[in-house]
Amino acid sequence: MDTPEMPNVQEPKPVKFVLTLGLAGFFSGLVLVGAYLYTLPLIEANKARAMEQAIYRVLPGCTAYKTMALQNGALRVQEGLAGTVIFAGYAAAGELIGFAIPAQEIGFQDVIAGLIGYDPVQKKVVGFEVLESKETPGLGDKIFKDADFKSNFQELECASGVIIVSKGKKSKANEVEAITGATISSKAVVRIINKGLDQWRAPVESWLRTQTQKQ
Repeated sequence: MDTPEMPNVQEPKPVKFVLTLGLAGFFSGLVLVGAYLYTLPLIEANKARAMEQAIYRVLPGCTAYKTMALQNGALRVQEGLAGTVIFAGYAAAGELIGFAIPAQEIGFQDVIAGLIGYDPVQKKVVGFEVLESKETPGLGDKIFKDADFKSNFQELECASGVIIVSKGKKSKANEVEAITGATISSKAVVRIINKGLDQWRAPVESWLRTQTQKQ
């Protein structure tokens, strides 16, 4: 009995296989790049809008602001959010209220980005807003959900630095009560505040002296 012949199936050539994969990867990359370029302006616009809203929240009474950056060691007004910037907030009558200072630190899960409302005349933190956080839901996320914790930053003295203490142990005007069960996240917020103020306190005070001399 004759054995039936198996059909002669040609295996794909390696060059053709590699070329097909390369083309597929190329067009997939084009799609990803196109999607990124399309969504980037929307993402940046949303970030700018969120930042603007946060500035008004951390500086009570603020109705307008100017973006400022260090140029040759001195604060200067600039357009846009490029580089490392802070925001000078003004009341409706034009008087300076304070500065909104971005800063960030590592929390329990990931980086926590925050915005500090700083009154350089009174040497006080007058507001704090979490801009970005991936802290644990139900615990670490209380840094932006817990009303008692947020109230720490309404009139917080900071001339000699901000200190974290246990819940119910606050006795000084520069102390922040930690959130029970979220001590690491609470400490990260305090580090954000101290870091931001340490970085910008001197440039802000120098700028204020310059403005006083101009008057």
